[in-house]
Amino acid sequence: MKYLKWGFIGCGEVTEKKSGPAFNEVEGSSIYAVMSRNIEHARSYAKRHHIPQCYNDAQELIDDPHVNAIYIATPPSSHATYAIMAMNAGKPVYVEKPLAASYDDCARINRVSEQTGVPCFVAYYRRYLPYFQKVKSIIQDGTIGKIINVQVRFSCPPRDIDYSAAAELPWRLQPDISGGGYFYDMAPHQLDLLQDMFGVITDAKGMCANRGGLYQAEDTVSACFRFESGLLGSGSWCFVGHQSAEEDRIDVVGDKGSLSFSVFNYAPISLVTSEGNTSITVPNPSYVQLPIIKAVIEDLQGLNVCTCTSVSATPVNWVLDRILGKF
Repeated sequence: MKYLKWGFIGCGEVTEKKSGPAFNEVEGSSIYAVMSRNIEHARSYAKRHHIPQCYNDAQELIDDPHVNAIYIATPPSSHATYAIMAMNAGKPVYVEKPLAASYDDCARINRVSEQTGVPCFVAYYRRYLPYFQKVKSIIQDGTIGKIINVQVRFSCPPRDIDYSAAAELPWRLQPDISGGGYFYDMAPHQLDLLQDMFGVITDAKGMCANRGGLYQAEDTVSACFRFESGLLGSGSWCFVGHQSAEEDRIDVVGDKGSLSFSVFNYAPISLVTSEGNTSITVPNPSYVQLPIIKAVIEDLQGLNVCTCTSVSATPVNWVLDRILGKF
């Protein structure tokens, strides 16, 4: 069995609990090196997580002969650059979502992956969580019949940091770094789940605005889309709403019932049919990326197949860019 020694490019908040520790939880895998542009940050992370090596240069980490797989946990604008560097070095890649800051960069990644034969996986970890596996099984087993419509609704109040954006603009609100505002950070999870459940979205239109005036990026988005099967869907996202309107919900309407679930807070799944209402609670693992990281590692070891590849993740960016009117 191939033993994987991972090099992390980026060691921010997401690597602390969601992903980082999971790499050491899977048999035949461990973290060997970590990189941050701030070497003290890298050293601190390495010390706290018992990682042997640290760097402040991505190329040096990629060139480390002990490292044979790369995890990219940087803002999206650098995903394509680092992924291509790693694949050209013959080292497989696991990239945080979204795959890149634009559809064009996703296409570049896919071309290099195809040319080099080196795989690239993407951290749409919700596909592999038990909660969403349960949602998908209910849809597929016909409990709510033929699916007629899908609706996404998300609203949240501004974050504290949004009010100081003029002085310290978070990277998620810098479109040249993130690809867009909070929509480009949050909606990918929702859109990837929908495409995993219902197939690729082949048409999408949107309108976006800045209603709160706290920063320049869009803070309110409305969209409609069509799946390859002909199924229609719609979505509404607001990142500056009042607390009373806070919502995290996807409704799936069938001809024999309906299903509602959340994406970020894992509220009990609500199933309604002619037989009544059912509330379903499904616990997730403590490290939410553990199931997908296990799938990636087993794929690289030749033991299993991980379906969350850069090719399967690219349609998400296509939809995002269409909704925001990038092309």
